[in-house]
Amino acid sequence: MHDTLENVFGFRQFRPGQEAAVSAVLAGRSAAAIFPTGSGKSLCYQLPALLLPHLTLVVSPLLALMQDQLAFLARHGIAAASIDSAQSREQTAQTMARARSGELKVLMISVERLKNERFRNFISEVPISLLVVDEAHCISEWGHNFRPDYLKLPDYQKQFRIPQVLLLTATATPAVIADMRAKFAIAESDVVTTGFYRANLDLQVEPVASADRRARLVQWLGERAGQPAIVYVTQQKTAEEIAAHLGERGIPACAYHAGMEHPEREGIQRRFMEGRLNCIVATIAFGMGIDKSNIRQVVHYDLPKSLENYSQEIGRAGRDGQRSECLVLANRDSLNVLENFVYGDTPELEGIRNVLEEIRQAPNAQWETMLVPLSDQSNIRQLPLKTLLVQLELRGIIAPRFAYFAEYRYKLLIGSNELLGHFEGERRQFVDAILTTSARARTWATLDFDTLYSRHGAERARVVKALDYFQERGWVELESKQMTEVYSVRDASFAVDELSEELHRYFKRHEGSEIARIGAMLELLGSAECLSWRLAQYFGDQQAPRHCGHCSVCAGRVARLPEPPVLPPLDGQSLHNRCAAFLEKYRSARGLEPSADCVTRFLCGISVPAFTRMRARTLPGYATLEDYPYAQVRDWVQAQL
Repeated sequence: MHDTLENVFGFRQFRPGQEAAVSAVLAGRSAAAIFPTGSGKSLCYQLPALLLPHLTLVVSPLLALMQDQLAFLARHGIAAASIDSAQSREQTAQTMARARSGELKVLMISVERLKNERFRNFISEVPISLLVVDEAHCISEWGHNFRPDYLKLPDYQKQFRIPQVLLLTATATPAVIADMRAKFAIAESDVVTTGFYRANLDLQVEPVASADRRARLVQWLGERAGQPAIVYVTQQKTAEEIAAHLGERGIPACAYHAGMEHPEREGIQRRFMEGRLNCIVATIAFGMGIDKSNIRQVVHYDLPKSLENYSQEIGRAGRDGQRSECLVLANRDSLNVLENFVYGDTPELEGIRNVLEEIRQAPNAQWETMLVPLSDQSNIRQLPLKTLLVQLELRGIIAPRFAYFAEYRYKLLIGSNELLGHFEGERRQFVDAILTTSARARTWATLDFDTLYSRHGAERARVVKALDYFQERGWVELESKQMTEVYSVRDASFAVDELSEELHRYFKRHEGSEIARIGAMLELLGSAECLSWRLAQYFGDQQAPRHCGHCSVCAGRVARLPEPPVLPPLDGQSLHNRCAAFLEKYRSARGLEPSADCVTRFLCGISVPAFTRMRARTLPGYATLEDYPYAQVRDWVQAQL
């Protein structure tokens, strides 16, 4: 272990916590490493990956995380690769072949990849020593960034016979740690935490009215010209506007957000990493896993989404141990934007009922669904819809069987006779059946699984496996689309209305906890107690000093956040005058009356699937009340509907 640390990674000694986590994994036990951002969590799987006999499979939530870690592994001569949606089919096939041959030590994927039928067929044949879950807090419903697909990871571990797991995260409260441990049966003694306090980070909260933020940002960055900085904003359009504003005032900056094309984002990130660009104005899409050691400033132009997000984002500063400044330009003006993200994710009661009715009517106790059409039909955003399906699994209503691509098509890169010539006997007959039953267009042929099974008894899994083999050999080009999820309906005897109400209450509780999370963040920003200590307390770290001596509170500057501007009262205004066209269009498009939440979302500018199809953004009244608190608008709407 120590030899590998020095000879491969070039380190004389471990950082705090690393040795305990690595030792647990090498002793064959599952473990969790909960270290602050930038404290070397990745080494806890990278070093064992070299010493374990088989593949280390890393589940990571963001492409940027994978790219940065893969670059690090490549620099140290470690055979590692990822499979992601940005790759060509040839690249994916090549990576699969390297994993199958045993050449790869580390394979990185997103959790969604495990729902891919072809990938599951492939990975089930590859021996795996260790499953690594990066950003493991995503598995807990009590953590931020909860991702429903993460809940299935314990089942995948059993299914692929992976003997042990390593969980990695920087932001887990005590309740989240307990939840993570329970889901993977990790002993308490194998949870390694190193505390959240960072002595080199100066935490500063400065109350600034919205109208003054741009000028203050320019002044702040101008005084620190040439030092690497990240400015965090909430919305993509703000990133574009602020980057342009800084550039006009002599501070070269680039926007970075999820709405940009992948090559453009990648180019901006590369320039920043290489020091050719010193300022990025970003949404939270930027920074995950970015291993740049000399970021000197992190500025929150908009409020962070939560204390977890704040902790992650400031953690990107000062990884070299040098003093770095973290500034929040704080006011309450953007509070509604943060809260509206939360309110938009709470499904309407009618939408939940719609999904339950469809499940109950599924023939032969088997329900097949595609996420996008179901989202449109139920008017539930995709993430909460996934959460709803997971909740139905946990209640024993449905059980996932498998996911498959509804459509496979292939293009022959060699002649059909040449392809058949590679096989003899029954195998040749099987390949011939695939070719003759496929529906042919000019260059592409689409598979007909039903005919293959009814006429030739060809099982779907065998056909998919054969196609993957053909692609690997360079004989065909393969495409798959329309992911269909298949569930068995275990209990169709539920009372639709009763269960709909129960699930709606669940989402309302989740909504309440997310709004409370925003409240906890506001409380910290306006606190009269040491900010570093308060942040450490939130994450259960009892070791942080009571007074850090390097935050704005310790310097005697307690932030009193300015109240947002006073808005005209809604009482006395007419709902019909504000959104008559929307009400009429909604009734004709969906055949029912919009709920109070639906109308509130329209007025507050919160998008849901039905609005996209109706082109609601173009209708008079859309987002005209976005500056008002959601709850206030909803009360006003309810009084008039």
